[in-house]
Amino acid sequence: MKPQLEGSIYRHRFSQRELARAQEFWRPICRYLQRYVDPQGVTLDLGAGYCFFINNITSREKLALDINAENLRLYAAPDVRPIEASGADLAEIAAGSVDTVFASNVYEHFPSREDVARSFQEVHRVLRPGGRLIVLQPNFAYCAKQYFDFFDHRLIFTHKGMVEGLEISGFRLELVVRRFLPYTSKSGLPSAPWMVSLYLAFPPAWHILGGQMLLVGVKPAG
Repeated sequence: MKPQLEGSIYRHRFSQRELARAQEFWRPICRYLQRYVDPQGVTLDLGAGYCFFINNITSREKLALDINAENLRLYAAPDVRPIEASGADLAEIAAGSVDTVFASNVYEHFPSREDVARSFQEVHRVLRPGGRLIVLQPNFAYCAKQYFDFFDHRLIFTHKGMVEGLEISGFRLELVVRRFLPYTSKSGLPSAPWMVSLYLAFPPAWHILGGQMLLVGVKPAG
């Protein structure tokens, strides 16, 4: 998707109030995900968007990659290095130089499954042995009715398909959560940070409200 079209879609989709609210509720999400992120390592947010994740995670070095340079300029924190590029082409990043890659609500926007496969291969290349790829992704198996309510959704994935793609690309799956977060932040569910913290601390709620999967893949040593 061209950056100009992407930018106009997101300006239409989210008000400034909603963006400010999202910054707040991403803080407890990042606290939860921190267990999979090396605080002394290098972390790459692939398809960083409004930089909700990379601005709030603890990491020695932070990289935010997106095709939308305007978002990177406006929203990346001062300690984040912006990289304007496609998620299927990480040529600016050296092999074995990254400890954690995070991709949230990214792969459904890619032009083709071939591009997704290239992204997996590129992530595998830039990760050090033992490094992790964390994928937070709509799971079509649990949000089919609402999935195409968003104009820019192109591809569909279930947890089984994503796991297969990651394994083919050389990852070992450390964690597969079929239902994690609700499908969208615009769902109308409570999003106060303390309520998000309670939700994350009570996995039975995930099985009822979750529409997104959480996957953690590891690049095996050797």
